[in-house]
Amino acid sequence: MKDNLPINLVWLKRDIRMADHAGLDAAEKAGIPYLIVYLFEPSLIHYPDTSLRHQQFIYHSLVDFNDRLKKYNRSAQIFHIEAIEFFKFILTKVNLKSVFSYQESGINLSWDRDKSIAKILDDHQVNWQQFQKDGVVRGITHRKNWDQLWLNYISISPIDNSFSKNQLPPISPNPYPLSQSFKESLHQVPATFQVPGETYAWRYLNSFTNDRGKKYHKMISKPQESRKSCGRISPYLAWGNISVKQAIYHVSNHEQFEANKRAFGGILTRLKWHCHFIQKFEVDCGYETRCVNSGFESLKREKNNHFIHAWNTGHTGYPLVDACMRCLQATGWINFRMRAMVVSFLCHHLDQDWRSGVYHLSQLFLDYEPGIHYPQFQMQAGTTGINLVRIYNPIKQSIEHDPVGHFIKKWVPELKNIPIPFINEPWKMNAFDQSCYRFNLGQDYPMPIVDLVESGKIAREKIWGHRKNLTVKEEGKRILKTHVRPR
Repeated sequence: MKDNLPINLVWLKRDIRMADHAGLDAAEKAGIPYLIVYLFEPSLIHYPDTSLRHQQFIYHSLVDFNDRLKKYNRSAQIFHIEAIEFFKFILTKVNLKSVFSYQESGINLSWDRDKSIAKILDDHQVNWQQFQKDGVVRGITHRKNWDQLWLNYISISPIDNSFSKNQLPPISPNPYPLSQSFKESLHQVPATFQVPGETYAWRYLNSFTNDRGKKYHKMISKPQESRKSCGRISPYLAWGNISVKQAIYHVSNHEQFEANKRAFGGILTRLKWHCHFIQKFEVDCGYETRCVNSGFESLKREKNNHFIHAWNTGHTGYPLVDACMRCLQATGWINFRMRAMVVSFLCHHLDQDWRSGVYHLSQLFLDYEPGIHYPQFQMQAGTTGINLVRIYNPIKQSIEHDPVGHFIKKWVPELKNIPIPFINEPWKMNAFDQSCYRFNLGQDYPMPIVDLVESGKIAREKIWGHRKNLTVKEEGKRILKTHVRPR
């Protein structure tokens, strides 16, 4: 039987933190008891963009969240059920007055779910208050005044959340607990992944501003050095352990800002770009499955499963590409330039459709954020029709950013004994060189699967030629009007 005591509910999604949290703040100010819930939704868990590492990061973020809230006798109760079914259930059990959550710029599946839940709650006269997330504005159809709207949002100080002692018991027994096997898999987190949760989000951000970030602008493109000098807060932003606003306030107000203005200014710029790309996806989440510029749907590419498998597993014969893909598999993170390079290599040098790799990388990225992932992937694939097409040369990139092969040798151990003159192009070793280093090209490490010069030439002619397509040109005008800020 439904309890007549009115309660509110805070629904956590990609906002697992207790500070600068509008939903928790609203629940406290409402003055009636409230529950905090997180839903592991089977449809989202099994969707092709998702992997176990994401669920592990979420789960341990919740563990940290609950540990931090323990002194208030509060915690997020975890349910393993579709959101629609959960809300149907909770409406039969409690006198629900309001639901508080953040807006989610997610894939079409989560957007359709939210529309269904909005109808259910509206039918039961339950108020659902959704808060704006990280300066991303819902409902706009163009970028006019977006910069000012974003600045207005960021200019408001982060919320200083406070909490009362909870007197409301959890829903017991939990009708939708995590299965034992699923829970066991959530605990098997590789030590090579960043530790989840709000506590570690701040450790990373503090270590960046106190020391690591001083060479940010110098090392940002280097695959090995960037692992230390970059902010490394992207997983915490993606799953909401820290907000963009918190990060901006911390960096811009840090006592060492003036001494490290170029480095700190660089990360502030990228925090704004973070919101810029999510805003694109907020306007149109169809970019997950179709080209931003529909004119590129007619660009012909022949699927090559051998190429795709070699790229997925890091066995293309190009050391820097392979090192990046293996590093991602092991750690879930590489820097932006390397992300751009591996996508460029797949779509241009291997001539594969961007959709053949977009879910594979989403599963590998520990910091997978739909609003950034799909627009960025397509930008590097050249399917927007408005951005400069960058066809990255992996040899040039490795010579410039990993010249002695520290990164390559770490992640492609087959090449650990290869001398520096050959580390970026091991196929240049002759038979005598190979025998000296007990290395057999084609057996110990694959030959390059494509000719870089020839494939690059074909790719440039193909992508630039297609940009002359009438539909591409017309679509380009529409995209510029929608997504580019007027000057």
